[in-house]
Amino acid sequence: MSRTPVPALLLIAHGSRDPRHAATVAALVREVRAQRPALEVATAYLDHCAPRIPQVAARLTDAVAVPLLLNRAFHAKHDIPAALRATGAALPVADVLGPSPLLLAALDRRLAEAGLDVRSAAVRSRTGVVLAAAGSSDPAADAATRAVAATWRRTRGWAAVEVAYASAAGPRVPDALAALRTAGATRTAVAPYLLAPGLLPDRIAAAAEDADLLADVLGPAPELATLLLERYDRARLAAEALPAEALTA
Repeated sequence: MSRTPVPALLLIAHGSRDPRHAATVAALVREVRAQRPALEVATAYLDHCAPRIPQVAARLTDAVAVPLLLNRAFHAKHDIPAALRATGAALPVADVLGPSPLLLAALDRRLAEAGLDVRSAAVRSRTGVVLAAAGSSDPAADAATRAVAATWRRTRGWAAVEVAYASAAGPRVPDALAALRTAGATRTAVAPYLLAPGLLPDRIAAAAEDADLLADVLGPAPELATLLLERYDRARLAAEALPAEALTA
């Protein structure tokens, strides 16, 4: 008996002029394929990189679009839906990645790789962490990042977690590091809440020179690949539950 084909996963990334961005997205796609080898995975970019959304969406007859975005800000609310509408492709679109316990696990992984003993409750209780995000003009997106920081502190028992932004409004990384020390942290770490290398991660790294430890971006962490597949599955199942007329409306 033949199986019904499942939709492809169309991963939509922002894109960057920095070649490290596309290389990181490609590595993440390899991790997704390793976790689910039978699934077709395609990649498209909003800007800067090729292929763009129209080039890829036009050749996919059945797919679920999964945004490679941490927060539901302008790209998720406007740019991606508009780009898909312009192609004439009525694809289901999955939710953004955050918030999720898997993102916190990926942040833990990067801190551990940078040399922090994240398994030690005593170490965590003395360590203050800067969750360094891109920043957004959308207040809801920044509120979501602050909620991630609060959850991370509560569930891990950090001495403190402060949010800093690489763009838009402050606070900046040095401000957040100062706040951590005021809160009593005896060791400080900066954890970029960003998906791939580029201008903003470089800006965060340069501003983190006074921190005891700097973690890498989330990149192709296995937790991130698992989360992409979770978002894909949820959107696919939701689309399958819709009546046929709703799909063509």
